[in-house]
Amino acid sequence: MPKSNPAAGDARLAPAVSSSRPLRASPLGPLHRPVLLAFAAFAVLTVAMHFGSYVDYVGADNDDVMRLVQVRDLIAGQGWFDLTQYRLGLEGGTLMHWSRLIDLPIASLILLFSLVMGPALAEASALFVWPLITALPVFYALSLGGGVIGGPSGRLIGLTLGFLFVLAINRFLPGAIDHHNVQLALIATIAACLILPGRPPMAHALAGGASALAIAIGVETTPHIVIVAAIVAVQWLWLGQSMRAAASAFALAMAATLTAAFFLTVPPAQYGVVACDALSTGFYSLGVAGAGLFFLSVSTLSGRGFGLRLAGLGLVGAAIGGLAVLAAPQCLGNPLASLDPLLVTMWLNNVTEAQSVSLQLRAEPWTAGGFYVVPVLAMILCARRIRQGSHVHAHGVLLALIAVSWAIALIQVRGAVFSNMLSAIPLAALVAGLRERANADPKNLRKGLAFAGAAIAAVPFVWALSGALLSIGVNKVMGEEAGSLPAQQEKICTDAAAMQALAREPEGVVAGPSNLGAHILRFTAHRVLSAPYHRNQGGMLTELHAGMARPADAVRFLRGAGVTVLAFCNSDAQVANVALAAPDGLYADLRKGTVPAWLEPVAGTETAALQLFRVKP
Repeated sequence: MPKSNPAAGDARLAPAVSSSRPLRASPLGPLHRPVLLAFAAFAVLTVAMHFGSYVDYVGADNDDVMRLVQVRDLIAGQGWFDLTQYRLGLEGGTLMHWSRLIDLPIASLILLFSLVMGPALAEASALFVWPLITALPVFYALSLGGGVIGGPSGRLIGLTLGFLFVLAINRFLPGAIDHHNVQLALIATIAACLILPGRPPMAHALAGGASALAIAIGVETTPHIVIVAAIVAVQWLWLGQSMRAAASAFALAMAATLTAAFFLTVPPAQYGVVACDALSTGFYSLGVAGAGLFFLSVSTLSGRGFGLRLAGLGLVGAAIGGLAVLAAPQCLGNPLASLDPLLVTMWLNNVTEAQSVSLQLRAEPWTAGGFYVVPVLAMILCARRIRQGSHVHAHGVLLALIAVSWAIALIQVRGAVFSNMLSAIPLAALVAGLRERANADPKNLRKGLAFAGAAIAAVPFVWALSGALLSIGVNKVMGEEAGSLPAQQEKICTDAAAMQALAREPEGVVAGPSNLGAHILRFTAHRVLSAPYHRNQGGMLTELHAGMARPADAVRFLRGAGVTVLAFCNSDAQVANVALAAPDGLYADLRKGTVPAWLEPVAGTETAALQLFRVKP
């Protein structure tokens, strides 16, 4: 067997090895009509659901509201490189870590609609359109991926599963303008590009560019991109010369895109700063150095033997590992490890998407199916297909990507949305195959049931709904009533009506539970002490210490921070937790109706959901 290509005799891999001739037809050609029809149906259903139960044009998540505040500041003239939120936290504000790459398209849409609409309607229209746009790449990617391993039928079923996926989660609903929908679109695009037969260089270039954008927009996708880079590197190691063009395209596109993103979004004054929660010199240097060294190895060693390629790849890995230790050692661990223990207890441990699988199962065991079951089925299927020699390349790539997403979900449940999305591709092929078998033998009930069962089991929402129904059934058997949703309680304190009285107060500094912070910034001109963002530790800690301290001590915290108004929401979960932890503290007293002498109730809010108190000089 020639040393330069140890896979040449592997019949299972042979169909995936590219010929030197480029693909003449675009793999997207057959997708345009069905994808656009699905997108139109998605838009119509979204309109019906959104306006059928309209509440607000901004998403319910704090991050959606905070993104709008950041976009408004950009439109109002705040510098492109200036990400400081001057109205958040202690005096001087808080430097945010969110990318302008997401602010730009949203701000552009608002300005575009402003040409023919009033400010509020233009903003609402932009926030309606943007999440819909981000769903389009997901439709294309999942449909394309399903077609690669499932044929024309898999293409349509992949599109159907993608349709159900985006319809069932809140990332693509109107007002969802945080970066999570863009990240999902990028990861789906990368997966589809990497499993294309023949490993086309253009597809790998697109995957490399998307990988760089994923890091630039939100570094929480770094584990995914590490696996993506490893997939490309291992394929080059195994295949050598036949992988040269694709590997080179991936490396060059990643380096070029990451460089563009860095210099377009990072201010020159920050070039020497290493941040572990955003694109900075640390991620940029590691990404560009890794891509550059890998490109050099590909260019010089592709025609050499397996041993030389392995040695070259090992040197690249060692160099990047050494650079990481030298340039950004603080980023090798958990970026939230530096959080104050009080914030971990009173805030982070209560954030649902940051929960580990053990905490999530203890708190809401009925949600496990929706988060974890479908990816397990998909991983088992991928492993089985690899053993059978069916589309080994595609199933291997998908297995790696789903596995890393599922592993992240075990640590933080937010990773489940990625693993559920990617699972649609291999499961679409399975359902397509079972459908063809059932159609070929319509009288065979077992084949029909197998097709129906697989189709149902491939939809994460089915598992989530089953868990919710099971929870309701158990509650009824136990004689317990299901509690109302926390989001419904908090909405009473965070909507426009609740904020009217606060907006009328003279401009000052507001203290209140962190879940109110972004909404106060949206509806008023005040500076707010606390909002749920880890870079605002000083403001969050001051508010928590004030809420937990005895009233005589709490006033010192608030006056020291220049607070003029205390906003108190009795239904807020954090208020309840603070009162439970400190039964003799300020929040506990306010829950009992005991108001210290140094607080002056704002007239008209005494019995309101959001009570306001002026801090006397």
